[in-house]
Amino acid sequence: MAASASPSMRERVTSLDTDRFFLQVPPVSHTGMGTALDAYLRAVLTRLLPPEVLRSVLADLEPFGYRVVEEVEGLGQEAEEQEPWLRKFDKWGKRIDRVETCSAWKKLNEISAEEGLVAIGYERDHGEFSRLHQFAKLCMFTHSSAIYTCPLAMTDGAARLIEYLRAQKASISLPPNVWTFLEEAFDHLTERDPEEFWTSGQWMTERPGGSDVGYTETEAVPQQDGTYQLFGFKWFTSATDANMTMTLARIVDQKGQTVSGSRGLSLFAVKIKEADGSLNRIRIARMKNKLGTRALPTAELALEGSTAYLVSPPGRGVATIAKMINVTRIYNSVSAVSGMRRAVAMAMSFGVNRRAFGRSLVHHPLHARTLANMEVQVRGCLQMTFEAVRLMGLSEVDKASKEQSSFLRLLIPVIKLYTGKQSVWVTSEALEALGGQGYIEDTGMPALLRNNQVLPIWEGTTNVLSMDLLRVLRATPDALRVWFSRVQSSLDASQSTASVNSRVEDARSLLTTMLEQHVQLSRELLPLLSSAEGQAEVEMRAREFSFGLASLLGGALLLEHAVFTHKTTGKNSPPVSTCADVHTALRWCHLALQHHGGDLPPKAFDAKADLEILASELEGPLLAKL
Repeated sequence: MAASASPSMRERVTSLDTDRFFLQVPPVSHTGMGTALDAYLRAVLTRLLPPEVLRSVLADLEPFGYRVVEEVEGLGQEAEEQEPWLRKFDKWGKRIDRVETCSAWKKLNEISAEEGLVAIGYERDHGEFSRLHQFAKLCMFTHSSAIYTCPLAMTDGAARLIEYLRAQKASISLPPNVWTFLEEAFDHLTERDPEEFWTSGQWMTERPGGSDVGYTETEAVPQQDGTYQLFGFKWFTSATDANMTMTLARIVDQKGQTVSGSRGLSLFAVKIKEADGSLNRIRIARMKNKLGTRALPTAELALEGSTAYLVSPPGRGVATIAKMINVTRIYNSVSAVSGMRRAVAMAMSFGVNRRAFGRSLVHHPLHARTLANMEVQVRGCLQMTFEAVRLMGLSEVDKASKEQSSFLRLLIPVIKLYTGKQSVWVTSEALEALGGQGYIEDTGMPALLRNNQVLPIWEGTTNVLSMDLLRVLRATPDALRVWFSRVQSSLDASQSTASVNSRVEDARSLLTTMLEQHVQLSRELLPLLSSAEGQAEVEMRAREFSFGLASLLGGALLLEHAVFTHKTTGKNSPPVSTCADVHTALRWCHLALQHHGGDLPPKAFDAKADLEILASELEGPLLAKL
């Protein structure tokens, strides 16, 4: 007689049992108890903000964290599923080139205004700490919002540029109608009323090239009223549905000539739509079919005499956009951190709830080790990014010292290239940690990986930014000394704690070794910049050097954080978070030295440390199961 399935199995198969998810408890995308405000972000803010500012900021972040989970999350998923499209003609055959977006995308715009996701940085209710408040909200919002922070980044960049121009008004000669437009634009870009809020694009990329804007072909023809008409083709325009944009073009002189190269470029502001809603002599060729960020409207378009306002001195467009790019690169880093946090949160909750080979995945030492190493990367990247945010806040209210300003100029390209690259690696590891389920679109992990892949590309690829770092060092050789001094200050501040905590002393020892290695490497490489032959060698090692600087600073900031929690939460019986912070700093330095071929001591990592790192980020039922 042939064997047959048991009655219980036959019943389960024939019923298809579609109501029972195969996992005991599905993974969540946030480690907080129903909120996007996770434990480590809260801890970083506790270290960086004065107590009275912290109380005020948390009073805003806590309800916003629930709004992200309960409202923004669903809107983001809807926007990912309903991609923007181009309506070229109206029903009577008139060419209109209207970018159509779904209601969820429009609602995300409204929430951005209501929550002050740009405005907070300019209201400055907390002075130099306002940027920390703003970027904490952005970090919570980004990867639940289908990357709506991309248009917000360019909006913030435009607002910062206009604010800078207003501060320099006495020395900048612009026609009255230009100042009128800029004042109007600034008010709209920093508005909290959704009906009045504007977003801005940043249209720089053309067919001849992206990072090298010196090949820009667009021309600007002067008009009698002080405006210009732009003629050209923009190959990649994100936030095509924005209200305005900043763009580069070459001014045509009275002889019909333009100046070639970067020195011939000027910066222009363009209002995208006329008062009647029609486009400002813009013809959209097609929407871009991108790997990720598919909810974000991105198009190829032609400027066919678009009215524009010159907002930089003629020929100083590239220098002027630096104010914008610094802002958008920090947004890029915050987006990377946000994406990593989401990915690791899902991998952690999956590992806690999913059973395999007789126990939860997280209780398999190798899996716990993998998750802990990912969490360490998230924390190091968060620390470096928020250090840049802190310094930007100081700079914008003229409280940054000369050394801090020099350090920030070097820090921005370093964190952008490092966090962008790590976000792809961490997200790929997290997807793998979910096994086959991670490869299924419904989980959101494939979209998260695709979206994060843009981060090493947008606002400068890894190699372009590594070269930018060399340009900074040529222009301000003292910047590297400041960098090393910043690391040394962390070592000095941790000395007293190291005397009573052997793990802190271990971390200090490794960080000291890293510092010595990088000081020696800089002594070998930097003198070579003065010769053509030597410059080629330095360029070949620029990426390695840049990543090394990031590893060094990440270790220093994690050590600072560990010392802070040790001092503020008690030395005798430290809570899990204190132990985890020390383990995190130590693990970061171990991994950095391992990556650069250094020798690791026996038992460099222990299983208990892995679980303590994970436990410090989990809350509620997830923590109980760990």
